[in-house]
Amino acid sequence: MKKTLAMLFGFLAPLFPMVAMASAAAHERMDLTSHMGGYLALLIFVVAYTLVIREEGLHLAKSKPVLMAAGFIWIIIAIIYQQHGIDHAAEVALRHNFLEFAELFFFLLVAMTYINAMIERGVFNALRIWLVGKGFSYRQIFLITGVLAFFLSPVADNLTTALIMGTVVLTVGKEQPKFIVLSCISIVVGANAGGAFSPFGDITTLMVWQKGIIDFTDFFKLFVPSVVNYALPAAVMFFFVPTGSPAAVEHQGQVMERGSFIVVALFLLTIVTAVCFHNFLHLPPAVGMMMGLAYLKIFAHYLKETHKSRAETLAIQFEHGESDVRSIQRKRGFDIFDKIAGAEWDTLFFFYGVIMAVGGLGFMGYLGLVSGFMYGELGATNANILVGVLSAIVDNIPVMFAVLTMNPEMSELQWLLVTLTAGVGGSLLSVGSAAGVALMGQARGYYTFGAHLKWAPVIAIGYLASIYVHFLVNG
Repeated sequence: MKKTLAMLFGFLAPLFPMVAMASAAAHERMDLTSHMGGYLALLIFVVAYTLVIREEGLHLAKSKPVLMAAGFIWIIIAIIYQQHGIDHAAEVALRHNFLEFAELFFFLLVAMTYINAMIERGVFNALRIWLVGKGFSYRQIFLITGVLAFFLSPVADNLTTALIMGTVVLTVGKEQPKFIVLSCISIVVGANAGGAFSPFGDITTLMVWQKGIIDFTDFFKLFVPSVVNYALPAAVMFFFVPTGSPAAVEHQGQVMERGSFIVVALFLLTIVTAVCFHNFLHLPPAVGMMMGLAYLKIFAHYLKETHKSRAETLAIQFEHGESDVRSIQRKRGFDIFDKIAGAEWDTLFFFYGVIMAVGGLGFMGYLGLVSGFMYGELGATNANILVGVLSAIVDNIPVMFAVLTMNPEMSELQWLLVTLTAGVGGSLLSVGSAAGVALMGQARGYYTFGAHLKWAPVIAIGYLASIYVHFLVNG
């Protein structure tokens, strides 16, 4: 193994010539922004993120290129530092970035597990069936799905929210393509705006909260700007939604599975636990979320131990003509590890790759250069508005992580602004957020990049208006 590493080091070493800082102490950080290794790392990241952007066309999971890029970037850093006799600086920096990912990972894993549990218990399906069966008009459904997306996203993630509301729109609007397009745009804008005023509503707000930059309650100062961000475009689009009502859609009544309300209550209790851990005990919120996972695991054990008796299972078997009793028992049971396995693992590994890759570029000094230009030359307000625009082109997660890594000196007003813009800026393009990408797949043939782009000026008006209202209300 040592021989292999030595050969690898010997092969790569010529790529990284010695720089002027050869005498740097072990605790110093080297500026690699004009170093061959720095250029190579930057190229690797650009190539990897280009593959991420082309995920749909290449059918390549977005986690794969960034995982590879993160590994290569830190290999480059380690080799350069070892050449200069600084053996442990890269290790310390990498551990710091890895700890940030670990906290985010366990927080999101618990949240995803609860969402999967609520889906399996039929909570969201019951909501969908209720909406479809009420006989609302097209314009009423347009408003209801958008408003629900706004208020559901702060608790559930914007991806789950968009898929649930998108199912409703597609179910009732098959005869009105224009209704589907406008409703999908409204759902994307609503889900992204709703997530901006909650620490749990978006990955970017979660990162800011876990970093301790903004207190839990201070996020709600963004509620009014978030409302404006959604309501203004929705009000304009409302008048272009077709009139009339869709044909009645009949659904068999579906009762939510046993324990569904308790799962929802435990999820809310878990959020309270995470907030208390952070605000009162000064412990990472992820630790509180892991304790909340214990709530669900204990309740899952109760559900498993009190499942239907064998006699009832046989009765169900006879009724449905099934011969495999075990398969029926599995359907009626509740396995918590199935819910954990159903987490968005590609997304979680994507977060790892992004955090480690961007962290590596920051350690090389590139984020310092960007910070000096954006927050030094442009000013905090212009820079934070630009962050929102960038988040529509590049995913808001690496953009926000870069801002947090740069850690510019800003007031709370400006930190709230960048939290708002990074959260709602993704609505400018359909590919700017997970909600938009998900709906493009779900409503294929109706909701497209071009269809969303036609309404980008209206969405941009809402974006700028929300910024103005933020300064008006919170300034």
